[in-house]
Amino acid sequence: MKKILIILVILLAGASLGYTQNTHINLKKGVAIQGYDPISYFDGFPQKGDKEINATHKGAIYYFSTVENKAKFLNNPFAFQPEYGGWCAYAMGANGDKVKINPETYKIINGKLYLFYNAFFNNTLDSWNEDEENLKKKADQNWNKLIKS
Repeated sequence: MKKILIILVILLAGASLGYTQNTHINLKKGVAIQGYDPISYFDGFPQKGDKEINATHKGAIYYFSTVENKAKFLNNPFAFQPEYGGWCAYAMGANGDKVKINPETYKIINGKLYLFYNAFFNNTLDSWNEDEENLKKKADQNWNKLIKS
């Protein structure tokens, strides 16, 4: 009986941990960055990953264009995953909102990946660039509040 209770506690803790870790990540059918290879941004050429070359981190599936990129990611996923769960950095800074992104509209700042909404003549990267310092500070604050809630 004691053994069953311990197993149950472990399973519940694992299920709970998995749920909370991806609650705020921008996913489509479990896939992050709309299937783009996170490493490719740091190479300067964002590209779709291959669904056959994938890895899961914090409940999100990432696709990679090469096995080497997958290995780089697995070696240090925190260095390559997008900030603010992959939601629009501008919207997170302006209002604390989770807004979808265009995976080809991005910026690398201090070695971190930031993604932006870009559709219907509204490229939020342009707005971000006009007030990056303040928006980034607000986005960091808003994100921290969001993930703690």
